[in-house]
Amino acid sequence: MNREDFTILNNGKLIYFDNGATTLKPDCVRDTINDYYNIYTSNIHRGDYSSSLKVSELYDNCREEVRDYINAKYCCEIIFTSGATESLNDIVFGFFRHNLKKGDEVLITESEHASNVLPWFILQKEMGIVVKYISLNENYEVTIDNLQKAITNKTKVVSLAHVTNVIGDVRDIKNIAKICHEKDIFVVVDAAQSAAHEKIDVVDMDIDFLAFSAHKMYGPTGVGVLYGKFNLLKKMIPCRYGGGMNAIFNNDGYVELKDLPDRLEAGTPNIEGVLGLCECIKYIKKIGLEKINKYEHDLRKYLIDRLSELDFITVYNKNNNGIIVSFNINGVFSQDTAIYLDKYNICVRAGNHCAKMVKNVFNVANTVRVSLSFYNTKEEVDLLINVLKNSKNIWEEIL
Repeated sequence: MNREDFTILNNGKLIYFDNGATTLKPDCVRDTINDYYNIYTSNIHRGDYSSSLKVSELYDNCREEVRDYINAKYCCEIIFTSGATESLNDIVFGFFRHNLKKGDEVLITESEHASNVLPWFILQKEMGIVVKYISLNENYEVTIDNLQKAITNKTKVVSLAHVTNVIGDVRDIKNIAKICHEKDIFVVVDAAQSAAHEKIDVVDMDIDFLAFSAHKMYGPTGVGVLYGKFNLLKKMIPCRYGGGMNAIFNNDGYVELKDLPDRLEAGTPNIEGVLGLCECIKYIKKIGLEKINKYEHDLRKYLIDRLSELDFITVYNKNNNGIIVSFNINGVFSQDTAIYLDKYNICVRAGNHCAKMVKNVFNVANTVRVSLSFYNTKEEVDLLINVLKNSKNIWEEIL
């Protein structure tokens, strides 16, 4: 679907199944970034000349495009960052470091990405908060029952991926938030794996903080979004200080910061990245998120059915409802499988996928991951299966 929009796919040789790491970029995103460099390069909100005014207007319009995409109430609730990792770090260190105390509990799962684990570990070490885990069911999913069992009177935060990057399960964030807010528990959502595939409505879901990256949704690397409810962002302490975010500072040390969102965006931003993010959101909207979602889930079912034909393959997440498939060739190290597939121009991810605690879930440390997109096809899946069928020769080919 829409493969003609991607120059990188024009030669017909590349089979790209690593969309969970980063997606390919449509020509319209490339062209938008090129226009910034070739036609109106300038800084934003600093110049009184026409190109600066133009790029400032384009940049500010991007905030409205993101606001609309996730249905936030206000544009100032959208903070541009370098990606989901920075967004999650800002949430933890800019807000929760100043709003939690020793003994407060934060609930995550063992299937979270490092970016939604390590910052909490740092607070645990620095402040004495307690990181605890919601148990997963037999399909490695978060259930409402297990969530409720994990909550205590000390629970202050539940921080979860909307879709996990190895298991690929889609969490019921709306109901999770409902239960949490009835107990005055904050809800943080890592949407890095869902923003390009699942509808996100931060008001309907009642999300307190949300993070996602452009590069996993057909946009450029090095740019992302931090969303927070207005009343919470107002309490956030900036993690960076510099130009663009201050209103006044004097030689006596007096500092007055600007209002949101500027106060949380110090320095010159990734202007071309934000413009590319805006363009990729327009591109997704043009195709239609529901259409994308249906196509990708149908393709995942086809992939699962084809993999099930191979008795030497172990699929670890057959019954999950996302578009990620994790598997291994029995007796073969995952990186060896990835190197073998690369001989046939098939790109997959192998390893622990920055989710090192998943080994406690799967009882295996490393897997091969296929993460799908709407530009993948059944024909590509068939080619993958045919190559795997011949994997008895894997050692001859990679050694």
